[in-house]
Amino acid sequence: MKLLRYGNKGAEKPGILDADGNVRDLSAHVGDFAGATVSHKSLDALRSIDIATLPRVENPGRIGACLASVPNFFCVGLNYAKHAEETGATPPKEPILFSKATSALSGPFDPVIIPKGSEKADWEVELGVIIGKTCSYVSVEDALSYVAGYCTINDVSEREFQIERGGQWIKGKSAPTFGPIGPYLVTADEVADPQNLRVTLKLNGETVQDSNTNDMIFSVAEIISHMSQFMQLEPGDIIATGTPSGVGMGMKPQRFLKPGDTMEIEVEGLGTQFQEAQAYVG
Repeated sequence: MKLLRYGNKGAEKPGILDADGNVRDLSAHVGDFAGATVSHKSLDALRSIDIATLPRVENPGRIGACLASVPNFFCVGLNYAKHAEETGATPPKEPILFSKATSALSGPFDPVIIPKGSEKADWEVELGVIIGKTCSYVSVEDALSYVAGYCTINDVSEREFQIERGGQWIKGKSAPTFGPIGPYLVTADEVADPQNLRVTLKLNGETVQDSNTNDMIFSVAEIISHMSQFMQLEPGDIIATGTPSGVGMGMKPQRFLKPGDTMEIEVEGLGTQFQEAQAYVG
């Protein structure tokens, strides 16, 4: 299933794509997509619905974030071999874990707002993983059975805030609009191999990131298993699994977002995002 949320910000409705690519209204069956409503149990209930009987949405308009909210927005740093190389970092021996503030969550086509005082806003296409059931102390072999689905993520980052200001990375990852997710939550049964997906990002029409999840240092299964040794993952938690080479910080000379820049972001089979960078006003 390809699940989505459509409508004005703050008033989105849950929907599903039918076989012809039309949006069908799911609001009679689920209030919204977040937390327990994207658990395995809830998704199984949605699978029993005959999509053809659902009302077709003739003009869905804006597509919002594929989740209304998330219990936790986790991230993995330096998880692509070539990205670690471009930043001059030693490849990690264990996954580097950090978080984004959940208030960073944003729609896939909403503007990205460059924060007040920012000069080093950067882009990062990533494969997103959405947890479908409570997960604690799981093995690598069983880890993928805890996945509800996958989505496209742009892990927007402010490099000065992240690296030069001290403290933890979360400061550079958490500005409002820095977490575009979607357009779809694609259920796990539709993704044959999360370690063989092309990931791309175009900046102003120029391809700057073009890689495959097979360049990950730690696989999705290894990430989930590792995280579950230290914390309990819950339905609706989202994990951004790292970005490939081609970020602005790794360019020579470095290149960062400025107002008017556009980003087109895609993970194979999970849908394409498009955002325009805008200056903070206030």
